[in-house]
Amino acid sequence: QNPYDCLKQNLRFSQDSFIFFKKKIGVLPFFHKIKDDFYQEVSMEPGFIEGIPKAELHLHIEGSLEPELMFALAERNRVDLPYNSVEELRQAYQFTNLQSFLDIYYAGARVLLVEQDFYDLTWAYLTRMQEQNVKHVEIFFDPQTHTERGVAFSTVIEGIDSALKDARREYGISSYLILCFLRHLSEDDAFKTLEEALPFREKIIGVGLDSSEVGHPPEKFQRVFQRASEEGFRRVAHAGEEGPPEYIIGALDLLGVERIDHGVQCEKDPELLRRLAESRMPLTVCPLSNTRLCVFEKMKDHNLKRLLDAGLCVTVNSDDPAYFGGYMNENLTAVQQGLNLSKEDLVELVKNGFRASFLPKTAIESRVQAVDEYASKNP
Repeated sequence: QNPYDCLKQNLRFSQDSFIFFKKKIGVLPFFHKIKDDFYQEVSMEPGFIEGIPKAELHLHIEGSLEPELMFALAERNRVDLPYNSVEELRQAYQFTNLQSFLDIYYAGARVLLVEQDFYDLTWAYLTRMQEQNVKHVEIFFDPQTHTERGVAFSTVIEGIDSALKDARREYGISSYLILCFLRHLSEDDAFKTLEEALPFREKIIGVGLDSSEVGHPPEKFQRVFQRASEEGFRRVAHAGEEGPPEYIIGALDLLGVERIDHGVQCEKDPELLRRLAESRMPLTVCPLSNTRLCVFEKMKDHNLKRLLDAGLCVTVNSDDPAYFGGYMNENLTAVQQGLNLSKEDLVELVKNGFRASFLPKTAIESRVQAVDEYASKNP
């Protein structure tokens, strides 16, 4: 049997595979025929991504503040913005790294002042999720961003929680709320925030860690995470977005997290990669965020497909969609097209979103079954 028949039987090439193959064997007369035989761009049935039931596990509610709503809240609250129009603001969304984004992110949050603002912000996001057939969300909020401006913790959480309750009733979207500590601030500040959260513990399922990663390793917050665990909170943490694999290991071993938010730098450590695969530790990956913040130059460079093929529990999420150009459906479409994902890949990513959630086991099983039923009816 000639080698090309063997290849045809055993391999499904990506575009990058053919570039590598071509470099190795040189330009041969039959190369393009081989490419035509083996490489097939996956064409997804129109509407498949839009219709599949989904979960989102990595969403910063402040990062869903669209420019139109930002301007409306600024006018309502008489807050001056350093931009003259929505379009001028959008033009400022050209980021070179995480910090360049955070500078605008925190500036935009200044328009959030009263309970109604937080309700309107959350309701706008949930309405969009209903339109995108997202059935479950686990939302991050950053209370320190607001309390340091004199906004009461109760104002923030009551506004968000009211919108979550209304969405459960009107849209059938289940939800949990996760309090994130800002890692560029001190652990003492985090302890203070945790104390403020205790009277509202029935509204908060867990704690997380976000903001500027590099220079702020997980061990900086080991004691406050231990205290949160003792209080019964679930634990997650951003690690391995721009920070090294050691930050992921620290989040696992020192913070005791149940999910890693981002985690894409794990690929640099083969032992860590094996550990994550064997434990099925979820990674809440945010593809459009990663390209907009230059973690990967282009979507075709993203390692999501490699991580999925390595057996990791990878999920797709939107992070800060108002700033990064897309919500759940846009992120799934971007990775499908950029990485030539198959229908099976997409179904696995979506099911991982439910498997990695904090929903009860029976609810997870029901949601996963719904995904399988949808996929079988839409071949």
